[in-house]
Amino acid sequence: MYNISQLNKEFESRVRLGIMSVLMVNDWVDFSEMKSLLEITDGNMASHSNALEKANYIEVKKEFVGKKPKTSYRVTQNGRIAFTEHLDALEKLIGR
Repeated sequence: MYNISQLNKEFESRVRLGIMSVLMVNDWVDFSEMKSLLEITDGNMASHSNALEKANYIEVKKEFVGKKPKTSYRVTQNGRIAFTEHLDALEKLIGR
């Protein structure tokens, strides 16, 4: 029998799963691009990225391009490890 406690609770949300999936295959992704890719609201993007940043799974960079603010994200090494372990646990759960 498989123990589901090996799944990472931080990735239970479809939005967080989506954010991490995008960041695992891209270097830096900006707020607008991520929001568009995942088809989510500003509030959803902000709250879920904040939770992943607090868990040290993503890094957030805020800068100005001209006079406009720009927020970008990338996965941290801790995030890469945690997400890979989560995916491995999912594969075990489905019997792969």
